[in-house]
Amino acid sequence: MTDAIHSLQLTRRPRGVPGADDFRLTREPLPAVGEGEALVENRYLSVDPYMRGRMNDAPSYFPPWDLDAPLDGEGIGIVVTSCADGLPEGSWVSSEFGFQDRLVAPAEKLRPLAPPPAGLDYSCYLDILGGTGFTAYLGTMDIIEPAPGKTIFVSTAAGSVGSIAGQICKAEGARVIGSTSSAAKIALAAERYGFDAVFNYREEGADEALARLAPEGLDGFFDNVGGEQLEAAIEHMKVGGRIAKCGAIEGYNTTDRSPGPRNLHLFFGRRLSMIGFLVTDHAARRPQFEERMRGWIERRAVSSDQRVFHGLEQVPAAFEDLFSGGNVGKTVIALDPVPAQG
Repeated sequence: MTDAIHSLQLTRRPRGVPGADDFRLTREPLPAVGEGEALVENRYLSVDPYMRGRMNDAPSYFPPWDLDAPLDGEGIGIVVTSCADGLPEGSWVSSEFGFQDRLVAPAEKLRPLAPPPAGLDYSCYLDILGGTGFTAYLGTMDIIEPAPGKTIFVSTAAGSVGSIAGQICKAEGARVIGSTSSAAKIALAAERYGFDAVFNYREEGADEALARLAPEGLDGFFDNVGGEQLEAAIEHMKVGGRIAKCGAIEGYNTTDRSPGPRNLHLFFGRRLSMIGFLVTDHAARRPQFEERMRGWIERRAVSSDQRVFHGLEQVPAAFEDLFSGGNVGKTVIALDPVPAQG
């Protein structure tokens, strides 16, 4: 095998949408594998909206990425050399050492993975059985509590988290409305993910769309966007409505901080709840989530799609695509096996 690790580094803090000039690929010597450690070849890396905040030198719920240092993130790989008991070579594992083709890490920093459901590969542990699906699960089941007779609004209906959140709500019997950015994504959300109604927020204001599609009001809102769509959802909430605050992608690529929703006064009269959450606070719930999600997958109640880019050099393009609205479902970087020397 080659004796190097190739990784991606951030060279400067991006302004607006990150691009190729904000990153560089590096080559470092491959360290020896010590006792209790394993050499892992990454096969799949996760690209997520929250990572935009890590490119800024500012406090957030995840620490900023350092400049001129390998970027961390979730990755899925295969153990090729093991000096650790209970972690045989050939095992598939997840780690937080992403954006590099190989890594040497202590076994306790690697999470062994069970075989994926039929028809899926191990990249599903970044997607429907990974942090993406777990986020959708926590926001819907813990906060929104979908049930028959309820009407739920989900922003980014064709996105990685939004598409799964909408399907979970449907699986629990709720009526689901979604928002997205194109006719093709509207068709996908309606036909593949089963949303009852979907609108294009670039062609119709969220307030107008919700008045049309949910004339009796909303019981819940899964918010990935913030801004206008959050304000509109609050306006149309029923008494006792619940909002799962998952993200605010509308403001990720700007330093401007516009005023928050102008209708927060509705919270006390309608007894509304809005709860922010992070999957990292709920690691103990992971087995419960995976068992429930496997059941939905087997019944074909929940499915997912991926936008796949090949090679570390495509990570900047993947970020540009993610923030331009081009992506559908989960954005994944696929890596080929490291070639043998000689």
